[in-house]
Amino acid sequence: MSNTDPKHRKIDYPYCFSKLDKVFPLGADGLRHTPESCMPCLYKIECLRAAMKKSEGLKVHEEKLERAYASGAIGFLERWSKKKDLHRRMQQQKKTASGQGEKHEND
Repeated sequence: MSNTDPKHRKIDYPYCFSKLDKVFPLGADGLRHTPESCMPCLYKIECLRAAMKKSEGLKVHEEKLERAYASGAIGFLERWSKKKDLHRRMQQQKKTASGQGEKHEND
């Protein structure tokens, strides 16, 4: 295959790509907002999705869960269950990132 094949071309992303504190910072009101400087960026949607897939993104989901509980939108058991799932996913990401993923019998 040639180097001009778009599927194999390396994309040069901006320095801030998928850095949650840069592309989705916590505002003074306690909520996260996309900065104005990100609005004209061609990669903003891909960037936010990539940032939310990281462990920091799971923390954002946890923040949202806490707000929902505080406002009464969800109950204790639902909050507990979802929080437990988030923490399990965070641990799974840490293991995967450190190369200690689960070993299967067939490996």
